[in-house]
Amino acid sequence: MGVRKDLKRAKRRTGLARRSRVEITRDEHGVVREARAAALAPRPTTGSTADIPFANAAEAPDAVVLRRERQGGWQPVTAAVFAQEVTAVAKGLIAAGLAPGERVAVMSRTRYEWTVLDFAVWSAGGQTVPVYATSSAEQVEWIVRDSGARYVVTETPGNTATVTAATAARPSPPRVWELDAGALAELTALGRDVPDEEVTRRRGALTPDTTATLCYTSGTTGRPKGCVLTHANLHAEAANTVELLHPVFKEVTGQAASTLLFLPLAHILGRTLQISCLMARIEIGHCPSIKPDELRPALKAFRPTFLVGVPYLFEKIHDTGRATAEKIGRGSSFDRAHRVAVRFGEAHLDRFLGRGRGPGPGLYAAWALYDLLVYRRVRKELGGRLRYAISGGSPLERDLNLFFYAAGIMVYEGYGLTETSAAATIVPPLGPRPGTVGLPVPGTAVRIAADGEVQIKGGIVFGSYWNNPAATDEVLDDGWFSTGDLGSLDEDGYLTITGRKKDILVTAGGKNVSPAVLEDRLRSRPPVGQCLVVGDNRPFVAALITLDPEAVAHWLSVRRMPADTPLSDVVRDPRMRADVQRAVDYANQAVSRAESIRAFTLVEGEFTEDNGLLTPSLKVKRRAAQEAYAKEIEALYS
Repeated sequence: MGVRKDLKRAKRRTGLARRSRVEITRDEHGVVREARAAALAPRPTTGSTADIPFANAAEAPDAVVLRRERQGGWQPVTAAVFAQEVTAVAKGLIAAGLAPGERVAVMSRTRYEWTVLDFAVWSAGGQTVPVYATSSAEQVEWIVRDSGARYVVTETPGNTATVTAATAARPSPPRVWELDAGALAELTALGRDVPDEEVTRRRGALTPDTTATLCYTSGTTGRPKGCVLTHANLHAEAANTVELLHPVFKEVTGQAASTLLFLPLAHILGRTLQISCLMARIEIGHCPSIKPDELRPALKAFRPTFLVGVPYLFEKIHDTGRATAEKIGRGSSFDRAHRVAVRFGEAHLDRFLGRGRGPGPGLYAAWALYDLLVYRRVRKELGGRLRYAISGGSPLERDLNLFFYAAGIMVYEGYGLTETSAAATIVPPLGPRPGTVGLPVPGTAVRIAADGEVQIKGGIVFGSYWNNPAATDEVLDDGWFSTGDLGSLDEDGYLTITGRKKDILVTAGGKNVSPAVLEDRLRSRPPVGQCLVVGDNRPFVAALITLDPEAVAHWLSVRRMPADTPLSDVVRDPRMRADVQRAVDYANQAVSRAESIRAFTLVEGEFTEDNGLLTPSLKVKRRAAQEAYAKEIEALYS
């Protein structure tokens, strides 16, 4: 009951609740068209994000700001030690020839050294260019060439080989250091003769308007574009979200906040989370993988109090719980626990928000039973101390959100893009509303254009695409950024995302269909892995569906079938098709009959980063998937 007691206590703290107030603007028909939230953190007039480690070291040198996994344990890193490491690496970059304003590309998974490098590059006066560790040679070639990066730091020998191959044809290939080969130690040694004062001088020359990073988009709609983000952009995002969230979490829980960072630091959400935590001196640990089997042990060892993740993580935790229950013959019990959680969560939130009486005695009793049997196991999987989580990247299925709420974990949704320095909206801590992505981040305005497109304005919005003025002019108008997403604002200014403007399918019958609604619900139900809803200029809506490998293994085990049963046999098995049909039926509940999936095909294999069908942030590359499965799509309509 912890998170619900927190909400009750917090509701009485009206001063905290007022922090998330928004100003609403309606059109002539009374429809909410714009929501605007006042900034909680003023825009800085001097300095940069590079100052954060040094401010921490000066104000609280012994404060533990990070924990680093070594010898099987999480060793503390104090503010003073972190600032010293940043300085040493910055000196190495200066000795290597990095000039103020030059760019350093970093190709690595999420790890402690990435954080040191980010602040070291800034402290040396440079700009960071993140590159996903899974990027192909072609992607690396484009980003390094387009950004003009003269230096690259890789993680592994494989990454180094990719960079070397990608840049071999350049007249002057970039200088490369490798983390697994001791890059930080090498840079530290290289910079021993550079005085600390040179780092201080370069850091002092940075201003809020100085470019901090070129952060490339994930490329779902074509070649990645470099978003130019300034130190002021990063500060607007980090400082305002910290001021909105941290006082509430700290006040109502009494916990010292800590988080395990596992999102890719090449993704803007991971980067700004890192900055926010260091700004607030919230302890951070790093995990290089988002794969549940690799992440779960780290969660149990680190025991964070909050997480920032993507819907995939929460879907997999839920699916794992159900699979575990099925193995011991309690699958139906887990399904009942899920239904009870949704009813309980909805009723409890209705009472908190003043919309209903809350759960009755019978529902409370059912919740208490399943808290013993199911929900506490979910909490244990996440380390045992987790009270809050933030989910972004794509919508989290509403029933899944309510399931976690009943399990004692409040999942707040947010929405944003690389161009908005991560979150542009977030559900405020004292105003939960599952199914929405929240209110504007303080200092931000959100409006809905006449065609339903979501537009954003504020200090978080980028200034331009690097070397691409035509693309910049296409999306920026008088400070308003056109996101390409469709949405609506409710009476209180909460935003709901309904789909992608360019992804809207128009059937042969003229029906407009947003595939995102169907795809999000499909993915939330095992055994579905990834999916692609199609139907543009077709007589009806259909879907390509892949099977989740873990779900397939579990499915075979429950039916006592050989673990090495060919996937080709599994996708043709009528029992598997029946299970997938139930997931399709669930997805169809959210739409009208004309928008519903009438046919589907199960395809062998997966949509992955390696085969070019998923972005590193786990979004399907629609065009690539349609080309790869063109024959299967045609067969659906033959």
